[in-house]
Amino acid sequence: MRLRGLTILLWLGVTVCTGFAESSTTPYNTITVESSSTSIYIGKVTLNLTPLVRQNGVYSADYKAKVFPFFFMNEHGSFRLTVSDDDLSRIARGETVEFQGQAQNNGQEERKITGRATPEDAKHGKIKVRIFVTEKIQLIFNTTYRTED
Repeated sequence: MRLRGLTILLWLGVTVCTGFAESSTTPYNTITVESSSTSIYIGKVTLNLTPLVRQNGVYSADYKAKVFPFFFMNEHGSFRLTVSDDDLSRIARGETVEFQGQAQNNGQEERKITGRATPEDAKHGKIKVRIFVTEKIQLIFNTTYRTED
């Protein structure tokens, strides 16, 4: 399996994570996603995200991906997740929400992101993030999130 251009995000860290609305009625503007890893053919990819911060309906964060044992494939970059106010209201009610976004690595390569957030309570939940490295290669990260506000 050729690993050239392997881009790992981890908006879960993870994931990638969704968040909550910016208004004062749902004050969850910052989301922290726990570090997560996934297996690849003969190794492991670990994803670490900075806290996701919401502005104008978009959550943004930076990521670092470590690929073991292929350290030369490590990378960093940024990603953006769009989450509507309606979806944030659904999360606040305890409903599962699917989200989409894009990532860009330090080499300016774009990656599609999809995922699902499943709240456990108002401040915690599980998140599944799917990062499309290519059309046929996906990395799936399962982790947890918590709100910081």
